[in-house]
Amino acid sequence: MPRSMAPPPSGEFSIRLTKPFTATTTPTSKIEIIGEPNRPATIKHTTHVGAQAQTLIIKEGAIDAEDSNELMDLIRPLAGLPSDSNKDLYGKDARLDVATFEVQWDNGEEVEGGQEGREVTVENKKTFGDVVESIEALTRLKAKERTS
Repeated sequence: MPRSMAPPPSGEFSIRLTKPFTATTTPTSKIEIIGEPNRPATIKHTTHVGAQAQTLIIKEGAIDAEDSNELMDLIRPLAGLPSDSNKDLYGKDARLDVATFEVQWDNGEEVEGGQEGREVTVENKKTFGDVVESIEALTRLKAKERTS
């Protein structure tokens, strides 16, 4: 049964990009972006490295309102794309969980309104890949390693 996702309160959005797709092990990379429309957002990138992924590298930063709005425009086409909790349909070995007022989508879970069982098109894969690459690029530009 698909899970029903409620929109975040007060227009807040949350985007989480996790690698690898399968959650059977500790993720090697997790990017979290949280904010509100037309306002700056925060970004946090956690990387697990070393033997058994025991070492953490945490980078944090801020995304200005303009970049935040561009990101919202970029993720809108994800709504309704196919998803599968057991298979990486898009070939990026990445799980993307998006919760905005307009879009509630997760390529790693059955989501109400998603098109489970529908074939993934080349255009779907490109859309997903563009979003993943944009989130990663934004992270490289804006998130800096924390200093004690």
